[in-house]
Amino acid sequence: MDEIKKKLLEEIDLFVLDMDGTFYMGDDIIDGALDFIHVCRKRGKRFLFLTNNSSQSPENYIKKLDKMGCTISREQIVTSGDVAIRFLNSEYPGASVFLMGTPPLEADMREAGIRLTEDKADIVVAAFDKTLTYEKLEKGCTLIREGAVFLATHPDINCPTPSGFIPDCGAICAAMTLSTGVKPRYLGKPYKETAQMILDKTKVPTERTAFVGDRLYTDVATGVNHGGKGFLVLTGEASLEDAARSETRPDAVFESLGEIARYLS
Repeated sequence: MDEIKKKLLEEIDLFVLDMDGTFYMGDDIIDGALDFIHVCRKRGKRFLFLTNNSSQSPENYIKKLDKMGCTISREQIVTSGDVAIRFLNSEYPGASVFLMGTPPLEADMREAGIRLTEDKADIVVAAFDKTLTYEKLEKGCTLIREGAVFLATHPDINCPTPSGFIPDCGAICAAMTLSTGVKPRYLGKPYKETAQMILDKTKVPTERTAFVGDRLYTDVATGVNHGGKGFLVLTGEASLEDAARSETRPDAVFESLGEIARYLS
């Protein structure tokens, strides 16, 4: 098994890393995560961060990582909010959008030219909204019933925290679907729009790209469903038992990014 893992890792030019539950938990970096970054830089392996957590701006994540000793550029991070912005500008240019998201995501969308509105909207976009109110929930559902397109930044049901799990975008969307009868189109991991954005951004062939994370249905699935590799780490949501039961089969399972670092060294 060790030799198989080593061979798999040698074939990878780009590691696409999840953040929550993979690189850090809350405000605490996970043991071995920085070792992985150091080894990648030493070996000439590329890496970037890809998070489905759309509640913060990329700039906020960059600052958070910097405090943990991991300095990256804007080009080395993609959020599901970035994917949604790219999709809206490409597929619905000029459309009016009712956003169910946090102020940082709202600011990023306005800066990217998305036309946000509080009234009649062509599109409702649900995100990981920690500022969610009943008023927002009511308005989003009403607009969907009136014919607005229903989009969501990502499907994650729960977000891991040091004290347990909290409701994420998928849980918010489940309530809206139950109320309206309409399911959203999801845009983050593991969907094709995200995999394509990574390919367009890095120019690294998908078969030489590994998506690394603690969730089988988002992180791992992004790799295995789109021609890349999916590596599971056991520092967050999924366990070995989950992996054994899952329809999404990871190419390899590691205890942590630290274990990957040891193989790469």
